[in-house]
Amino acid sequence: MKKAFDKIYRKIFPIKWAKSNGMLIGKNCVFIAKHKVNFGSEPYLIKLGDEVKVSEGVRFVTHDGGTWAFRDQEKYKDVVKFGTIIIGNRSFIGTGAIILPGVVIGERCVVGAGSVVTADVPDNTGVAGVPAKPIKTTKEYAEKCLEEYSSKGYDTEEIKKDKRRYLTKFFGGK
Repeated sequence: MKKAFDKIYRKIFPIKWAKSNGMLIGKNCVFIAKHKVNFGSEPYLIKLGDEVKVSEGVRFVTHDGGTWAFRDQEKYKDVVKFGTIIIGNRSFIGTGAIILPGVVIGERCVVGAGSVVTADVPDNTGVAGVPAKPIKTTKEYAEKCLEEYSSKGYDTEEIKKDKRRYLTKFFGGK
């Protein structure tokens, strides 16, 4: 009965479940579509810094299930592979990203949507792809975003008043 309850609780409240199972979450973290984030079977191996933003469908994988392929052989019968996952302060993890065991993502990093992070990401780095590779520094990304923002002529005050109405009008929607 307890196992069935735990399974339901894990699905409905994955963040509460992960925290109650040892995951460390810093201050002011944001989870978009909370029920669609997967913390795997060892959430106690995950640590998120302060102000981390995690998008929908992100998966934290703290173990390598591939060891099952050879654990029937005597020599490898006890082989298991686990690793911690650490996300630094003010980092952003894009929609559908997969973070594999043993990965440290530094501070102020951006992980692109759909990326598979197989190796450590240095501070202030944007990565994307399968496997994720560095594509630019966070500063270069910020400058590119500022340039695009400036060239489009957005009215920040109007966005603050009613973002939906403004953006719908701005992009020619109904």
